[in-house]
Amino acid sequence: MKISQLYTYPIKSLRAVPLNSAQLTPHGFPYDRRFMLFKVSQDDTSAPLHTRLTKMTVTYFPEMGLFLQTIDHEQASADVNGHNSTSGSDNGTVTVTYSPPNGQEKEIVIHLRPPTESLEEVYVILHNSPTKAFDMGSNINKWFSTCFGFETMLVYLGPHLRPVLGNLAPRNAEKDVRVQPPPGAGPTNSKSWLGSIASYLPSLRSVGVTNGDGLTFADCAPYLVITEESVQQVSSRLPEGMEMDITKFRANIVLTGTSGAYEEDFWGAISIKGEGNTSKEILLTQNCMRCQSLNIDYKTGRYGIGDEGQILKKLMKDRRVDEGKKWSPVFGRYGFLGNEEGAIEVGDEVMISKKNSERTKFCKWDDTIGVTGPDFDATE
Repeated sequence: MKISQLYTYPIKSLRAVPLNSAQLTPHGFPYDRRFMLFKVSQDDTSAPLHTRLTKMTVTYFPEMGLFLQTIDHEQASADVNGHNSTSGSDNGTVTVTYSPPNGQEKEIVIHLRPPTESLEEVYVILHNSPTKAFDMGSNINKWFSTCFGFETMLVYLGPHLRPVLGNLAPRNAEKDVRVQPPPGAGPTNSKSWLGSIASYLPSLRSVGVTNGDGLTFADCAPYLVITEESVQQVSSRLPEGMEMDITKFRANIVLTGTSGAYEEDFWGAISIKGEGNTSKEILLTQNCMRCQSLNIDYKTGRYGIGDEGQILKKLMKDRRVDEGKKWSPVFGRYGFLGNEEGAIEVGDEVMISKKNSERTKFCKWDDTIGVTGPDFDATE
């Protein structure tokens, strides 16, 4: 078994950036999902008036599939923490290209590690895991707002991270735990959270983490692992000549050479033989539940028609195999770095270092923070 593809996503929910090699860090590949877009509106139901930041993910804003990303690899070398090194690489950039189906392409270039001294700090929540971030400013926000047709804000995570909730973290992976809200998050009303995907600014005072276990704007874990054999099985459900777009699964690491589809359901860890013939371990703690993002047509930025818009429904028939999230189909495994950091590349040999006797069970968060809502079933 070997690595066949690697991907990173500098701005969450925009299109994937393919890689030939990548650095494994505790918080994911360098630059992976360190930026995120929010829709900006004024909430006149509260006093005083608040700026309402609604998280933008491709599930709810399918037009995000029209935005391509490319990284300037020559300038964007990174240190082990996913930040640019200090040896002249601070000019590393991501170029975002907006490619509407019936319009003119346009692009913007954004520094992968922008200086934050002059940026306004904001508080955001993703899947009830809060953190601080930095508003990237009016020029960049105006560009995205023009593309989307409504006011948006691009935020940069900087040194901040989000708490890992539930039984995703390796230390909790074998526990059927119900996790309380993270410190500083404060009480929330479960009904309001189930019906909303909004974060409020300002509403939190002390949130996020800066070291140890922590997430970028990745949904649940630093890594998502899938296999080509499972993708091929999805393609077999489609009409002849039609293949599933592997990038819609939004994985970081794609493997090939398994004995069959969905074998990864039972993997507890994989070992990657990387540079210097050293092995790097990824602990696979939980299943990835899927959502409507699989049904999006990237050519139109809308939900697909015909079979292309029925991928999730096809998986619902027999892939609802996680007892903890029984209404959502499973595809792929969430992972965390299990040992020392290091580089991996396409073609590296991979072995299963731990196999579970049964499928893992995704735990529910405490009901008071409402993470049982449908917006949680996604990798975006």
